[in-house]
Amino acid sequence: MVTLNVLMFLCALTALSQAAATNDLLRSSCPAGWRKFNNRCFIYIPRTMTWARAQRNCVSLQATLASIHSFQEYHYIQRLITTATHGSPQTWIGGSDAQEEGVWLWSDGSPFLYSNWCRGEPNNYMNQHCLQMNYGESKCWDDFQCDQHRPSVCAKNI
Repeated sequence: MVTLNVLMFLCALTALSQAAATNDLLRSSCPAGWRKFNNRCFIYIPRTMTWARAQRNCVSLQATLASIHSFQEYHYIQRLITTATHGSPQTWIGGSDAQEEGVWLWSDGSPFLYSNWCRGEPNNYMNQHCLQMNYGESKCWDDFQCDQHRPSVCAKNI
């Protein structure tokens, strides 16, 4: 009887530890359709929208428009877009200086420390306050009118 109780205890303990490991694995992965990079999940949204509607769409997915923090992350997002579109369309990401001209902020509240501006950008030509990537031959960043329609990239922490 003691042996049976010990075996049952060991089976229960094993099942609990496997469940905990599975739960940890689920917490550290991205939802279906999202791609993981640097402990964040990214998704390309091909439907074109204004910057504000794109941000609101990301929020509905429990995310924000993507902030970008390194050269490697920027190129990862470019590959994500290229894989989805077989091209490099100009795409909204989460930068904006709409609150104060020249003070760029990420929509997720993270520090704006990395940038990949095209030469002469941002230039605020005709009140441009939203950040698009894949601009021009260099596929760099450009400030653009927020009411224009672009696809977007959302990001969320794991």
